[in-house]
Amino acid sequence: MSSSVNPARSRAPRFAEAAVARARLTVVVPRHAQKAPRVPFLVLVSLLLVCGIGGLLLVNTNLQQGSFTATALEQRAHLLDARAQSLQMQLARMRTPQRLAERAKRLGMVPTSNPAFLRLADGKVLGDPAPAQPADAFRIDPPPVPKPADLNPSPLVVTAPRGGATGAASGDHGSAAGTKKSQHQRQGSAH
Repeated sequence: MSSSVNPARSRAPRFAEAAVARARLTVVVPRHAQKAPRVPFLVLVSLLLVCGIGGLLLVNTNLQQGSFTATALEQRAHLLDARAQSLQMQLARMRTPQRLAERAKRLGMVPTSNPAFLRLADGKVLGDPAPAQPADAFRIDPPPVPKPADLNPSPLVVTAPRGGATGAASGDHGSAAGTKKSQHQRQGSAH
């Protein structure tokens, strides 16, 4: 039995040594470490950065230009709208019956007091036609409203006495006193 155990024992250390030899880890360092070139990477990153900033500036400039154009068009639309409203108001004023009556009066037309009508179906005249006379005209404009007496006071007339040398002398003293007074006021405001 001992002879059969011996060969097994002698084989076990050999397997163990082989396993240990295989299991040992060693650090593998490449002999030639190859570094990636930095220049193309830096060129690519800087190119992307420049293109991105340029694109943002271009988009921002286009947006601002569009905003200015929109503002200018809105202002123009407001001006055109105001002009259209002004023209509509002017047209409405020209179409008023008062305005038409004034133009007819300037042309020498007079409104008739006795109108007549024609029936187109048979051509019959309805009413008693009579020619219009200038005396038949009526007032188009209302009469002017008189001012109240409180708003139309009588003028107050003040007469100044005529003096020879005394008036001139008193005027000179007054202007000199006024000049001195204004000088004192200027000096007081300067302090």
